[in-house]
Amino acid sequence: MSFQGRAVQNRPAGSAVRARQHLFNDRTLDAYRDALAAGVDRVGDRIARADRPFSGIAPHRLAPEIVDIDLDRPLEDPAAALDELEDVYLRDAVYFHHPRYLAHLNCPVVIPALLAEAVLTAVNSSLDTWDQSAGGTLIERRLIDWTAGRIGFGVDADGVFTSGGSQSNLQALLLAREEALTGADRTALLPRLRVIASEAGHFSVQKSAKLLGLGPDAVITVPTGADRRMDIAALARELDRCRVENLPVLAVVATAGTTDFGTIDPLPAVADLCEQHGAWLHVDAAYGCGLLVSPTRRHLLDGIERARSVTVDYHKSFFQPVSSSALVVRDSAVLRHATHHADYLNPARAVEQRIPNQVDKSLQTTRRFDALKLWLTLRIMGADAVGSLFDEVVDRAAAAHDLLAADRRFEVVTRSQLSTVVFRYRPDGEPDGEHLDRANLHAREALAASGEAVVAGTRVDGRHHLKFTLLNPETTLDDIAHVLDLLAGHAAGHLAGATD
Repeated sequence: MSFQGRAVQNRPAGSAVRARQHLFNDRTLDAYRDALAAGVDRVGDRIARADRPFSGIAPHRLAPEIVDIDLDRPLEDPAAALDELEDVYLRDAVYFHHPRYLAHLNCPVVIPALLAEAVLTAVNSSLDTWDQSAGGTLIERRLIDWTAGRIGFGVDADGVFTSGGSQSNLQALLLAREEALTGADRTALLPRLRVIASEAGHFSVQKSAKLLGLGPDAVITVPTGADRRMDIAALARELDRCRVENLPVLAVVATAGTTDFGTIDPLPAVADLCEQHGAWLHVDAAYGCGLLVSPTRRHLLDGIERARSVTVDYHKSFFQPVSSSALVVRDSAVLRHATHHADYLNPARAVEQRIPNQVDKSLQTTRRFDALKLWLTLRIMGADAVGSLFDEVVDRAAAAHDLLAADRRFEVVTRSQLSTVVFRYRPDGEPDGEHLDRANLHAREALAASGEAVVAGTRVDGRHHLKFTLLNPETTLDDIAHVLDLLAGHAAGHLAGATD
């Protein structure tokens, strides 16, 4: 058969031709530009019309619209698909850019990072091996070095980008576990290993311990003081008890920015105890990492440089889109515990050839080039600009605390070192009880259902509380005062109805 005959035989059928028009390449650039422009316009229109952070829709109302979509019958027209997306997603999405979104650790995002998203998704580098990422690998490594320098680590530091704080904490404890088990009888030692964390620490510590095969009692939580920071005396007692009972402490997890209270554990004192007891110090700075670039508050992280590993979430306090996070370690050698060589991907000879393969450090294989978002943010805005935005929200939280402390309708728990405010509707010091629990729960749910604002909730000392998490510099004190009025109205209405 001639070469020409083979070419004719291999020509794609009609359906394949239609399918190929959707591939991104040099022949479909017009369609690419048109589709992205239409998507950007659609989002822009929705943002322009968003007069509240949420529509208030309930799951049982939205679910049928999505269930009824036949995924085996494509619309084929991008405009029609965007029209449908308007109804099943954009209309009811929770918009974190809105100044009255005050709930979770979700930040508005900066435009340089959105530019990076458009670039990285189109090129689609995979940050596992050099031959899939080239410059992307070096950019990620440069950003890890930059972050390590901001932390105060030396030239031996290293790290890797991750999907978020939970993955970073998991990998940190994996490295600590492997260091503790090196040269030991793993079967005998593993059930005795302990992790110590504050009762205000992140739940991913407990989850990580389970995933790492530690015993059900592996995580020891120590109390916090009235300021909701780790009680150093209690930590010292637990470390002493573990030594007496021959329970090796593989890590102490200190938190630089607790999820509820925005508090920072006393890092120098924790580091002192870890050094005395030979325990690995991990600092979960997923929230508080914004202080690394703060022009005025960097001192709040003093002592973090003495940690052996640090979690940072740029998608919390660096105003980056999800996901953009990293684990940074003081000694690069410990990352060997995450290394496995495969001949088809990262053969051992690549190390001898000094080929930089990020998969040698990561729990993931295929991995997005999320580092590009931070790179363009720093190159366009600069670190000081990011830090000044974070300073603004910390200032706003302090003002919100003062506003609540002076409001006889509420009681506030503690002053945050970052940008959260935990409080409770309790008018004029009314005797506490379950009726106020129900009123606070109702107020939060009713506010969300109205869509006028979104706040978070938590339990403090067994009682339901409300919580502001401020990460939007556009949120004003007037916004906060208005939301407080709405919450008080919903809570008071519930109490009035309960007593009728």
